[in-house]
Amino acid sequence: MGRADARKAQQQRSARRSPRGRADGKGRTGKRTGIRRFFTWKKILGTFFGLMLLGMAALVGLYFYVDEPDPNAEATLQSNTYKYADGTVMAREGKMNREIVTLDKVPEEVQKAFIAIENKSFYEDQGVDFMGVARGLFNTVTGRGKAGGSTITQQYVKNFYLTQDQTATRKVKELVISLKVDQRMEKPDILAGYLNTSYFGRGAYGIQAASQAYYGVDSSKLTLEQGAYLAALLQAPSDYDWANASERGKKLVMIRFNGVLDNMVEMGALDKAKRDTLKFQEPIKPKPAPGLEGQKGYLKQAADAELRRQTGMSAAELQAGGWEIVLNVDPKKQAALEKAVQDELESKLDRKDRPVDASVQAGATSVDPKTGAIVAMYGGTGMADHWASNALRTDYQPGSTFKPVVLASALETKAVTQDKKPITPNALYDGTSKRPVVGSKIPFNPQNQDNKNYGDPMMTVQEATNYSVNSVYAQMIVDVKPQNAKKTALQLGMKDREGWPEDKPAMSLGTMSANTVEMAAVYATLDNHGKKVTPSIIKSAKHSVREFQKVESVGSQAITRETADTVTKVLTGVVNDGSGKAVKSSAYEAAGKTGTTESNVSAWFTAYTPELVTVVAMFGEEPGTGKQVTLTGTAGGGRAGGSSFPAEIWKAYTLAALKGVDTAKFDLSEAEMGAVQTPSRSSSPSNSPSSTSPSPSGSQLSPSPDPSKVSPSPDPSKSSGKPDPTKSGSVKPDPTKSSASPPVLPPFQQQDQP
Repeated sequence: MGRADARKAQQQRSARRSPRGRADGKGRTGKRTGIRRFFTWKKILGTFFGLMLLGMAALVGLYFYVDEPDPNAEATLQSNTYKYADGTVMAREGKMNREIVTLDKVPEEVQKAFIAIENKSFYEDQGVDFMGVARGLFNTVTGRGKAGGSTITQQYVKNFYLTQDQTATRKVKELVISLKVDQRMEKPDILAGYLNTSYFGRGAYGIQAASQAYYGVDSSKLTLEQGAYLAALLQAPSDYDWANASERGKKLVMIRFNGVLDNMVEMGALDKAKRDTLKFQEPIKPKPAPGLEGQKGYLKQAADAELRRQTGMSAAELQAGGWEIVLNVDPKKQAALEKAVQDELESKLDRKDRPVDASVQAGATSVDPKTGAIVAMYGGTGMADHWASNALRTDYQPGSTFKPVVLASALETKAVTQDKKPITPNALYDGTSKRPVVGSKIPFNPQNQDNKNYGDPMMTVQEATNYSVNSVYAQMIVDVKPQNAKKTALQLGMKDREGWPEDKPAMSLGTMSANTVEMAAVYATLDNHGKKVTPSIIKSAKHSVREFQKVESVGSQAITRETADTVTKVLTGVVNDGSGKAVKSSAYEAAGKTGTTESNVSAWFTAYTPELVTVVAMFGEEPGTGKQVTLTGTAGGGRAGGSSFPAEIWKAYTLAALKGVDTAKFDLSEAEMGAVQTPSRSSSPSNSPSSTSPSPSGSQLSPSPDPSKVSPSPDPSKSSGKPDPTKSGSVKPDPTKSSASPPVLPPFQQQDQP
C-alpha cells in the first residue's frame, strides 16, 4: 500500500468515527450552530399544531361557557332628540323602522342574491367560516383593519344578540354563539332573522322597510335587480345609497351589484343568458322622516355625521337612539339664512318652466370665528327634493375663493417672485391674459375673465386680488410652489382628497374639491388671526351609556397672525373696491372673495366680519342625473358668478344676523402690505388680448423709497386698464362672447374670475 492509499484509508476511518462532523469539501462540517439548533421545520410545525390544538381546546371550553344572551338593546330602541343652541327642541327621531316578514314574503331569487354576495356556503357551513374569522381576528388584533369574514349566521348573531363594535372579544363571542345558533335553528329561520335585522340605511331596518325606502314596494314585490342592489348596499349603506353616493361610492356598489349576479350564476342559481339581460334599477329618492322637513333634515344629517365621526359609531348604532344632541345652530340666524336664500334666489327662479333654474342648488354655512360654532346652515330646498346636503357636498370646486390661500402661503413661506423679490400685497405682477407661467415644468397660461388684460402690464397683488386676475395668481402659485400652497390649505382647514392637483399651477384657480364647511374653516382661521378654527355643529351630546368627547373647535396657530391679518386686509379691498363690492355696507366691515368655476358650474361668495364667517355657494346640477351643468342664465340673467346671487344672499343674511349687534372693526395692527413698488418701464394700457408674448417674469420691479404700509383698497379708476366692476348699467352681457372691456353690470350681475 502506497502513501496515497494509506492517507485515503485513514480519512475513511476518521469519517466512520465522527459521522456528525462530515466535511463539505471546503473544510466546513454540517453541524447545526446558533439559532438553527432551536428552529427546525419539525419544531415549527410541532409548535403550530400544538397552538392549533390549544386553540381548539379553548374554543370547546368557550362553547360550553358562553350562553346565548338575550336580544340586544335595539329591541327596545329609544328616540334621539335634537335641540337648537337655545335649548328648544328641533326634532325627535330614531324609532325603529322595521316590519318583520316571514321568508315566504321574500322572493326566492332575492334570498339567493343575499346568499350569493354574503355567504355562498350558507346552506353547507356550520354557521362559521373559520378561515374568514382567523383572517378577521388577525387584522383586528394587528390594527390592519376591522374584522371581516362573517357568515350570514354570524351577522344575524351580531345584529340580534351583540353590538356592532369591531373588537376581538366581540368577535369571539359572535363565533361561539353562531355555532350554537346554527345547531339550534334551521337555516331558513336564520336567513329570515338576518334579513329582518340588517340595517339598510335611510333609517330602514329589515328587508321590508328597505324595500319601501328604496323602491316603494313590499318585499314580496322585489325584482331580482332590486334585490341585488339591496344585497350590494348592505356592506356600506351610507356610502352606497345611490341618492347621495359619491362617484367612487357608485362605482363600488356597482361592482358589488354585478358581483351578486355573477356569483348567482356561479352557484347555479341564475341562468347566464338571463343574467346578461339584467340591468341596475335606480332606487327612488329618499323621503325625510316626519318632522325633518325643510332644513331640519339637513341639520340632523350634519350633526349625525359629526357625531359618528367623533365616536366611531355605525349608522345602526346611532339609530338605536338614546342621544340628546344640542346643536350650535342659533334659530334666529338659521331663520335669517333661510329667508335670505328664499328672497335673493328662490323667489327669482322658475323651476318648472326654465330648465336652467331647475338645475340650481344652493348651500351655505355660517360660523362664529371665535368659537368655531356653526350657527346656521342651508342644505337645499328640502330632503324630499335633494337628499344630500349642498352645504356638505364635495363634488364641486371652490374656484377663486382658493386664491387667498395661495397668497397666505406666499406670505407664510416668504416666497419670492421670479426676480427674487418678496411677494407682498404691493408686489407687482404681469396681468396679461393667457400669460404663460414661468418656472413650472407644467405649462399653463390661463385666460382672465373675458380675456381681459390688466395693468400696464404690471399690477399689484392687491389689485389682482380685487379683480381676481387668473394670470397673476397662476404665476404666484408657481413662485410659491403648489405643494407649499397645498400644505397651507390643509393647515387652514381644507381636506386632502383623491385628485388634489398638488403639482399643477392650475390649482391656483381652486381646481380641487371642497365643501362650504371647509371653506368656512379657512376663512374663519384668517378671521381669527391665524388660530386654527374647525367648524362644529354639535354643542353637546349625552347618552346614558355612551360617551361623547367634544373636540376643541379653536386650536393653536395654523399660520402667523401677520400672515392672517395681511390676507384679511387684502380681502377688505375686494369688498371695498373689487368684485365683492356688492356686499359693502356701513353696517359692518367685511373681507371676502368671489369664486366662479370653469363653465360657470358653481359660484361662491365667501366673506367675513369680525363676528361672522359665511360661505354661500350655488351649484348647477342636472335633475335626475347629478351631472354638473352651467348656471349661466339663472333667473333669466347672464353669467351667475360669485358676485351675483351668492353675494346678495350673503349680504341679506349678514345684515339680518348682525341686526342690533354692536359690530366691530378688524384689528389688523400686524398686517404688513410691503414696500410700494413702481414699474421701471412705462407702457400704454392694453384693453384687448395681447398677441405677443408678455414679460417672462411675474416680477416686482424697482421699489419706491417709501416702505410704509398702504391702504388695501387702491382706487381702481386711477389704474389704467382696470375696469370698475361696480358701475351700474342696464345692458346685460352676452356670456357667449368675449369683450375687450368687461361689460358694465349692476351689482347683482357683477362678474368675477373663475
